[in-house]
Amino acid sequence: MSHQQGYQLTSPGQPGQPPFVQQGYGVPPQPAKAKKQLNVLGLIALITAVLGFIFACTPGALIVGWILLPIAFVLSLVSLFLKDRAKWMGIAALILSVVGTIVGVIVFFAAVGTSFDNAFGSGDTKVLAPSGDAGVKDGAAGDKLAADAGTRENPSPIGSVIENKDWRVVINSVTLAATDAVVAANSFNKPPTEGSEYILVNYSATYIGDDPDGQTPAFVSIEYVTANGTTVNGLDNFVVAPESIDTMSTLYKDGTTTGNKAIEVPTATAGQGVLAVRAGMLADKTFVAVQ
Repeated sequence: MSHQQGYQLTSPGQPGQPPFVQQGYGVPPQPAKAKKQLNVLGLIALITAVLGFIFACTPGALIVGWILLPIAFVLSLVSLFLKDRAKWMGIAALILSVVGTIVGVIVFFAAVGTSFDNAFGSGDTKVLAPSGDAGVKDGAAGDKLAADAGTRENPSPIGSVIENKDWRVVINSVTLAATDAVVAANSFNKPPTEGSEYILVNYSATYIGDDPDGQTPAFVSIEYVTANGTTVNGLDNFVVAPESIDTMSTLYKDGTTTGNKAIEVPTATAGQGVLAVRAGMLADKTFVAVQ
């Protein structure tokens, strides 16, 4: 074996030295691992997803969120297939776009529900004592009436004020055995079926909401519930009542319409039924006595 100054070839397996490595030069350096380049498409997808999520949570800008989130979803998928590019931004954008879509759907239905409430009248319904009731004044007596009355078993008296944030409804009077007046009111009105009669319900509907475009009282409903608990379908024998109430004209704040509604009811128990009153399509139902 020859010896040269500065280095020495070693035989395989010699203790302390790797095989065939020149002493003094050491182990050859390993090549550095290439760093993944910035995923520009993933970054764009992430920014788009963040903006879409924010808009999806804003009721007034939902449509913008619904445009941005699908774009972010597609861009994030494409970014994940790019070679030698960082993936984390694409993954984050993908998750955010999916979650944002779910949140947007929830916000949408919440906004629709709120709009429905505003359009048709809803919220807590309160019942106030008739203004002409002797001995019933503002305060404890009125509160007790509002709390105890209004159920089918304990209907509110005629003249009670049924009110929520949009409508104030008052049953002014109920006229039993009004068949002759109803039949004479219009030539197309048919007589009631045997064993039934028409009654006339006179009521007032006042719009007390704040919609600048006003609302119509078409969804303020008055139904008759018989003594055995059956709701009378007023469409079975539709008639035009004398001095019929106008439910199609728009009312603005504090505007009131008053008139009659004719309902066909069983003659034998006409005075034993109750009226079911809704001050708006989604309002609570309140029951009012017919006499």
